[in-house]
Amino acid sequence: MNWVVGNLDLIGSLTLEHLRQCVPPILLGFVIAIPLGWLAHRFRLTRGVVLTLVGLLYTIPSLALFAILPTVTGVGFLSETNLVIALTIYAVAIMARSIADALGSVDPEVRRAAVAVGYGPWRRFWGVEFPLAGPVVLAGLRVTAVSTIALATVGILIGVDNLGYLFTNGLQRRIIAEVLAGVVAVMAVALVIDALLVLAGRLLMPWAPRRAFRSATARVQAAAGARA
Repeated sequence: MNWVVGNLDLIGSLTLEHLRQCVPPILLGFVIAIPLGWLAHRFRLTRGVVLTLVGLLYTIPSLALFAILPTVTGVGFLSETNLVIALTIYAVAIMARSIADALGSVDPEVRRAAVAVGYGPWRRFWGVEFPLAGPVVLAGLRVTAVSTIALATVGILIGVDNLGYLFTNGLQRRIIAEVLAGVVAVMAVALVIDALLVLAGRLLMPWAPRRAFRSATARVQAAAGARA
């Protein structure tokens, strides 16, 4: 406890760095996963291929991915960009399936009704299908955010300072309080981001009852656990 009180500035700065490194991958992963999820949902022949490929991305060990990316992208191995790209890949792997499942949860009758009143494919997707798939999409985004925040700690292994520093430094110096502070800080960041996503979902999707968010989150979490 004395260590924590004496190092609040360090914990605070590392927490902000951790958050700054996590937000871009979450947002980029969400944006990139939308067309992939749509492709997997729209064409039955491509569904298995797309979802299998993005699922395999999540199985790549982080250290191996850190080593591969510099040869493909040209970024430095010991760089924050390397970490952000890796986290984005993992985020896409989770979100693509969530979006495909979300679009599949939309009632076909609603789609047919939209076509009947003159909605084109583009307008139908953004005006009808995607909003109705919102609770499941949000559930997938919440799982992605929590996963990204936890995975980001491995960035310390390639020299990127974030909350992972508290784990490695605490273990090396055998300061258990430092390790626990890192665990609590990561959990706090995850809880804050999750709460903000839930709040955004209720503001942007006022038509969806709260039980829809809870049930969608439970389904996505169960699916993620089954794949893990």
